[in-house]
Amino acid sequence: MSRAYNFCAGPAILPTEVLQQAREEMLDWRGTGMSVMEMSHRSGEFVAIAKEAERDLRDLAGVSDDYAVLFMQGGASSQFATVPLNLLGDKSSADYINTGIWSKKAIAEASRFADVNVAASSEADGFTTVPDQSVWHTNPDAAYLHYTPNETIGGLEYDFIPESGSVPLVADMSSTILSRPLDISRFGLIYAGAQKNIGPSGLVVVIIRKDLLGQARAQTPTMLNYQVIADNDSMYNTPATYSWYLAGLVFKWLKARGGVQAMGEINRRKADKLYGYIDASDFYANPIEPRFRSWMNVPFTLADDSLNSAFLKGAEERGLLNLKGHRTVGGMRASIYNAMPEDGIDALIDYMQTFEKERA
Repeated sequence: MSRAYNFCAGPAILPTEVLQQAREEMLDWRGTGMSVMEMSHRSGEFVAIAKEAERDLRDLAGVSDDYAVLFMQGGASSQFATVPLNLLGDKSSADYINTGIWSKKAIAEASRFADVNVAASSEADGFTTVPDQSVWHTNPDAAYLHYTPNETIGGLEYDFIPESGSVPLVADMSSTILSRPLDISRFGLIYAGAQKNIGPSGLVVVIIRKDLLGQARAQTPTMLNYQVIADNDSMYNTPATYSWYLAGLVFKWLKARGGVQAMGEINRRKADKLYGYIDASDFYANPIEPRFRSWMNVPFTLADDSLNSAFLKGAEERGLLNLKGHRTVGGMRASIYNAMPEDGIDALIDYMQTFEKERA
């Protein structure tokens, strides 16, 4: 088999250079005689790894000292409950925008703790667009406004940051964090599962404005209390040490490649190339309104669904892996995160062209 390209939505492709460095350091990290996964999280060696990873993330994302950076466990899904437990304070309601499956999951979980106001939804449109903010029915007294900038399953992505006034803006950025420059100061809280653009699964990064700390409800479990996690430098208990270490290697890799500015240019080019081929073809189609197409997750359908299995079989034979769409959407999905090289896009398009010629 020629070189394989992993188009999985997550756990996703990691940079080859990062995997090679991790392999070299697996048995003996810098002469300590230990693997990182064996180290005490309280040791000087691991504390240095953790602090350097946080510094590099702050540098990459432009995170000021007004924000705490937390490395937590449980993935983004655990944050669906953690956010309302920490941010509701003495308020009872929160605003949510529904633009896809992950939005719906966040809404369902938050509804266990808060009066959720679904301020806007594109469900009636099949989640193929984002409602214009002029039609959102937000509450100026809401504890926060939550949205999902990129719907990983549906391939829908906002092309704007919502205006929330004095209401803290909360975003699930699992799929898009570090994929391009972002004005962090527009947000009260950002959370992101690591297994797409940061590193392996088992870790979730939370970036929270410090003035939002310290208002967790009394029933909030200690391990979900942002103030507790911040006060203990994300080490109240044993953290996901190896995932944290690998995330640090990814941050170094991103900085060496020019940071988020350079990655944004590369990611736009990759997405434009793939969407350009899909749009030029009568055999493939993408359902999302062009303005709101995701740079990271590109769903597409074939003209004849009965060909799906043959397409996937041929793709795997070429080393184009994990292209099957999510079971709730069907079709295909190519996830093209930071670590997906441009030649992976070229290889996919080459195969799509060949398959179309043979079957159309």
